[in-house]
Amino acid sequence: MGLFNRKGYDATSIGDLAAELGVTKSAIYHHFASKEDLLRLALDDALDELTMVVTAAAGDTDGTGAYERLRGVVRRSVEVLAAHQPAVTLLLRVRGNTPVETEALKRRRWLDDQLAGLVRAAIAEGALRDDLSPDLVSRLLFGMVNSLVEWYRPEGTHDPVSVADAVTSIAFDGLSRRDHHPGAR
Repeated sequence: MGLFNRKGYDATSIGDLAAELGVTKSAIYHHFASKEDLLRLALDDALDELTMVVTAAAGDTDGTGAYERLRGVVRRSVEVLAAHQPAVTLLLRVRGNTPVETEALKRRRWLDDQLAGLVRAAIAEGALRDDLSPDLVSRLLFGMVNSLVEWYRPEGTHDPVSVADAVTSIAFDGLSRRDHHPGAR
């Protein structure tokens, strides 16, 4: 995944991968039929856990409200990204140039749709404002989480839990102080 992220999937050859891994091309072909199989494996790594998180929240029947489930999805999305950052980075760079990429993009759209459904349900509960499009809110929430691939580093100053806390707090509680009133001096 690292080489795909550095060079780009299309620009990376099996020979490049073999050199990076210190093995022969035939060793790679012994385990994988094609470079596209490696891409599928990496994209599944990025999508499978997130799909489980979103599916569980969308289908939750234990009485937890949609608002709390939505907050949980955002929090868990940060944790999934932190745990699978190279694969998520690759996922965010696919453009649909191959059948594997097209399928990954379909899965991403499905995730957006599920999250938008949770936003709609939270609006219906009265927990979220109703003047913003649920589809837009979904994209903005995932966009905030996905932006972490650009700057988050596991060895940096912020651990995944504190980042998840911050993203969830900003997304659902905002940035303004509770005692601050616009226009007041």
